[in-house]
Amino acid sequence: MDERKMSDFFTLPLIMLLPVYFLGGVFIGYGYFHALRETVNLIVDGGKPLGAIILTLARISLMTTGFLIAALAGGLTLMAALAGVLCTKWFLLRKERDIPV
Repeated sequence: MDERKMSDFFTLPLIMLLPVYFLGGVFIGYGYFHALRETVNLIVDGGKPLGAIILTLARISLMTTGFLIAALAGGLTLMAALAGVLCTKWFLLRKERDIPV
């Protein structure tokens, strides 16, 4: 067998790739929304604008890179990654609403 074919991640069966990309979407979503929260805190608290710009560029780069890697594996893996990001958003928003004021 060809070495590339044996070690290529994209040749794994789809049933194995979907949970991996879903979990990747969860981690990407957590990083994205955590950076978004920190950006909002910097803006509201009057922090350094350069920090907010760096966090914004970092979270956009993280999301773009994650979805690009998922798109290279196919449409279903891209949708699995998106589902992971949306589940993370739902979980974090639900967690935020349950905090008493």
